[in-house]
Amino acid sequence: MSKIIKVTAVALSLAMLSGCTGGMKQQVEAAQAAAAEAMAKANAAHSLATKANTAASEAAKSASEAQKTADAALECCNANSQKLDRMFEKAMMK
Repeated sequence: MSKIIKVTAVALSLAMLSGCTGGMKQQVEAAQAAAAEAMAKANAAHSLATKANTAASEAAKSASEAQKTADAALECCNANSQKLDRMFEKAMMK
C-alpha cells in the first residue's frame, strides 16, 4: 500500500509540474506576442517620426528660400524707391 501511495504522489507531482509548465509556456508566449506587437508599434512610430523629420527639414528649406526671395524683393523695392526719389528731386530742381 505504501508503494501505491508513493507512486501516486510522484504521479501527482509530475502532473502538477507539467500543468505549471504548460501555463508558464502560455504566459511566455503571450509575453512574446505582446513584445512583438510593441516592437511593431515602435517601428511604425519611428517610421512616422522619420517622415515627419524629413517633412520638417523640407519645410525649413522652403521657408529659407522664401525668405531669400522676400529679402531680394525688398531690396529691389528699396532700390526702386531710391531711384524714384532721385528722379523726383532732379525734376524739382529744374
